Amino acid sequence: MQQDPMTQLDDHFHDECGVFGVFDQSEAANLTYLGLYAQQHRGQESAGIVATDGEHFHSHRDMGLVGDVFTPEDIARLKGRSSIGHVRYSTSGESGLRNCQPFSYQYAHGGIAMCHNGNIVNAGALRRELEEAGSIFQSTSDTEVLIHLVARSQGVTTGERVGEAVMRLEGGFSLLVLTETKLLAIRDRHGLRPLSLGKLGNSWVVSSETCAFDLIGAELVRDVAPGEMVVIDGDGLHSYQLFAPDQSRFCVFEYIYFARPDSTIAGTNVYQARYNIGVELAKESPVEADFVMPVPDSGVPPAMGYAAAIGYPFELGMIRNHYVGRTFIEPRQSIRNFGVKLKLNANRALIEGKRVVLVDDSIVRGTTSRKIVEMVRAAGAAEVHLRISSPPTTNSCYYGIDTPESSELMANQMNVEEMRCAIGADSLAFVSLDGLYRAVGRPRCLHCDACFSGDYPVPVEIAPSPQLSLLRYFSRHSK
Repeated sequence: MQQDPMTQLDDHFHDECGVFGVFDQSEAANLTYLGLYAQQHRGQESAGIVATDGEHFHSHRDMGLVGDVFTPEDIARLKGRSSIGHVRYSTSGESGLRNCQPFSYQYAHGGIAMCHNGNIVNAGALRRELEEAGSIFQSTSDTEVLIHLVARSQGVTTGERVGEAVMRLEGGFSLLVLTETKLLAIRDRHGLRPLSLGKLGNSWVVSSETCAFDLIGAELVRDVAPGEMVVIDGDGLHSYQLFAPDQSRFCVFEYIYFARPDSTIAGTNVYQARYNIGVELAKESPVEADFVMPVPDSGVPPAMGYAAAIGYPFELGMIRNHYVGRTFIEPRQSIRNFGVKLKLNANRALIEGKRVVLVDDSIVRGTTSRKIVEMVRAAGAAEVHLRISSPPTTNSCYYGIDTPESSELMANQMNVEEMRCAIGADSLAFVSLDGLYRAVGRPRCLHCDACFSGDYPVPVEIAPSPQLSLLRYFSRHSK
């Protein structure tokens, strides 16, 4: 069966989701809607919001983009001054409403809603333990495992019950929990996934990325620390350190691709980090050329940095179509590289006869990189020199990133020269790990770069399979 060209459009690693929450603010659901809208890049499969008026929960979840899932009437029905929301990225596993977050439940201590970004790598073992004890699951999401752990906890307060449950989890996650009177925000012990605190007037807001604060006019206060549980209630903000605070291993790929460039993470502006990576690339891998051009959009900041550092013009030699939907009618199957052409087009008038430096953020399987290089050559480029603003991606991620199996990663199977030949570029170079961390401006010991180095901060033996989560695990192993 011929592969749908839409699946060829974006050969990148993809973040699984984004979260947003607000406590004690008028129009909380509307603010959460805007917070999710700003983080649409973190998940395009489904969206959901749960709000509380202090007595009841009101929920709306559906498949699709934020702007399609919620109508003004839907938002009006989400009554209350506190809410949490979630956007989810599609995977190759099961896709359906039952896996849309946030999840909300009634249990012995009242109502509770949860959503998270990341992956609990020991969720399979915990789920089996809970099922043997009589638990019944309604979804294949590892978030539901946490719901059951909280319900079985003997803790007195919500914070104690959630904290006790979270301390059993292994993996990378940022978690929001909403009750009728509290909002809790928790990061895993390594701080692998991002989560920031902000203030909107006298109210607290929480988000995967700070770009959401900018949209609603909130002020960034700080990041939630690795291993920290923040409890927000009528008495203010309370901080509890569930795990030792000296084990930060934040995902460095957030700086390279996942986060929006206008976000700030751990005090570092993402745009500036990407620009600096381009500068390092130019220092490490210069080449004679006529101009530098990005693969839009994520290649733009590093291409600008490369061009500035090496002294070549920066040109938009490729134009991106920002209106590519999820489906289309292919006019003729004989059109070469149709899927990529639908999204990107080379500017022949600019490229013809020129030596170009083409800058992209990563090479995953290599299929899209090869098609893009072919497109630039077909536009008349005399030479195509490919520069990548990440080190070679040789390993899968187990902490909430949608990645292929390691054996499907081009850099896992080939050296750089073999990759260059397969892609068809005149030269190929990646930024080094040292160059990457010089650009980010923070030491390597504070980050996870397992996709480049194989150095996993959480042992991968815990995972039931190399797939991301229970969702992918069950979908691939069900009969």
